[in-house]
Amino acid sequence: MEVQVPDKQKRLRRLRCSVQNYDWGRLGSESTVARLFSMNSGAEVQLDKPYAELGKSRTLKSWISENPNVLGDEVVEKWGSDLPFLFKVLSVAKALSIQAHPDKELARALHKLQPHVYKDDNHKPEMALAITEFQALCGFVSLEELKIVLKDVPEIVEVVGRADANQVLDVSEEDGKEKVKSVLQSIFTQLMSANKEMVSKVITKLKIRLQMESQVRQLTDKEQLVLRLEKQYPGDVGVISAFFFNYVKLNPDNVVRAGLTPKHRDVQTLCSMLTYKQGFPEILQGVPLNPYTRRYLPPFDEFEVDCCSLPKGASAMFPAVEGPSIFVVTVGEGTAHVGACEEQVGEGDVLFAPADTEISFGTSTQLNLYRAGVNSRLF
Repeated sequence: MEVQVPDKQKRLRRLRCSVQNYDWGRLGSESTVARLFSMNSGAEVQLDKPYAELGKSRTLKSWISENPNVLGDEVVEKWGSDLPFLFKVLSVAKALSIQAHPDKELARALHKLQPHVYKDDNHKPEMALAITEFQALCGFVSLEELKIVLKDVPEIVEVVGRADANQVLDVSEEDGKEKVKSVLQSIFTQLMSANKEMVSKVITKLKIRLQMESQVRQLTDKEQLVLRLEKQYPGDVGVISAFFFNYVKLNPDNVVRAGLTPKHRDVQTLCSMLTYKQGFPEILQGVPLNPYTRRYLPPFDEFEVDCCSLPKGASAMFPAVEGPSIFVVTVGEGTAHVGACEEQVGEGDVLFAPADTEISFGTSTQLNLYRAGVNSRLF
């Protein structure tokens, strides 16, 4: 369905989105993705089927290629006649794979060498916003924390060997960033490349030890997480590698794969391309635009995300910007105003707004929505 706006060069488009039923998605009625997809498409939810991702429209790409003016001149000049971002809603029941994104130069090289494996030549930066409580492993723990891990988790030393473990225990920040990076890269590569039978054996030992210790002490959050991962992916190296990463809990308000997934793994590429930067990741709190809207600005040009939560009787205006926007309504119902036109919107609606389109939303009940657009610092 399309809504004509006063300027006939512009259109506000209601998008019909696709769904991905990956194994890690939540089942049926438990899945936010399933609920939104059903509202978006009218399809009946299958209770025994996982619903993982609500993603791109099947027709939007071809429509944009025929009407590139909807992207705005600066976007077309920088990225051509295609959206520079992909907006998704995820419902996660099981851990996703260990993932890392190559930089632009490596992405192009990998795509050229193995296009059937690395299907995109972009660096594909990502940002996750929690709609509900969300947990993730993100970035390497600090050097001091890693030393504690090697002392407290003997199973890791059994896999990587005493020599690699001692290198970590003996190195210090005073040795310089390159030395620390080299030592971390060596032990992580050793772990990820370990013999599968050895890894499976060691993880079984780790599970038994933690289960026994849980009878006499409270396991740490990370240890409890490792036991959950082991249930999801028995014997997988990703289970024990979790000790190397920061455990991040978020609350509401291209990909190289290795471990925690049955898909293709390229361990050597993963281990060689990582920066091995250590420390807890930055959690963006967002910048308030008005009483109901916060903006999350990542350090790259491709996108920004706005979160808007309107209570009963409230309204919010999204000013015209020089790039395109996509809106996803996750809760409630209300109205969208573009010029003199008014459109009813509700849960599951996904709207494409061309460049230079001003939109205001209002509700007589409640309305929660998210907007993705090109980073405003570009304009």
